This record gives sequence, structure tokens and C-alpha cells, in this order.
Amino acid sequence: MTILPPPNLPPEPPVRDMSVAELTTMVEAADVYRAKAVFELAARARTDNAAATSLGGLSHLPLLRNDRLFHLVSLAWAAIIGLLAAETPYARQTAYAAFADLDVDDQAALLSYLKAERIEDAHPQL
Repeated sequence: MTILPPPNLPPEPPVRDMSVAELTTMVEAADVYRAKAVFELAARARTDNAAATSLGGLSHLPLLRNDRLFHLVSLAWAAIIGLLAAETPYARQTAYAAFADLDVDDQAALLSYLKAERIEDAHPQL
């Protein structure tokens, strides 16, 4: 049996130079670099409410909820963690709403991952 080499990836997009709308579209389109877009939005959430809003909305997508970075950690979790880490009232409220929309088992697993009893007690750092 011959194992074929993996396909060539497209060039990495310059996510730092992209707008919130472009990053959001990249994620929604299931781009191969969608995780980079989520992480860039998370990095901006502290100073850009549009990025926080986008992360909140994206965290509801089945694509992000089912796209696992490793083990139980999904891209939806990454979005919520990014919002919590932003530590602004708006970003945290957006995180709480996104967390509330997760199924109960996913909520419990995320709280365990964050080592917090309640989502309001979680203060992750990026």
C-alpha cells in the first residue's frame, strides 16, 4: 500500500491585515486556515467589539462546535476562551451567552478545562 503525500496547502493568509468581516467570512467558509482567523479575532476582542461580536456569533456554528483542535477542545471553545481572556465587560457577556448555548456536557467539559466551577469564575489568558 502506498500512502500519498498530503495535498499542498494554499498560501497562508495575512490574517493580521484582514478586516473582521474578512476573518469572519474565512471561518464561515470553512477555510483551511479558519483556526488562524478565530485566533486573530480573539486577539482583537479586547480592543474591538466587532471582533468580540463575530466570535460570539461564530461560536454558535456547528462547524466550530465540531471542529476539534485537540481532544475535547473545539474552535467554539477557542472563541469563548478568547472572549473571556479579553476581559472587557462586553466580551465577557458575549462569552457567557455563547457558553449558555453549548450543550450541558460541553459546558461541563469546558468548565473542567478552564478549572472553574462557573463560567464567570474563568479568567484564561492568551
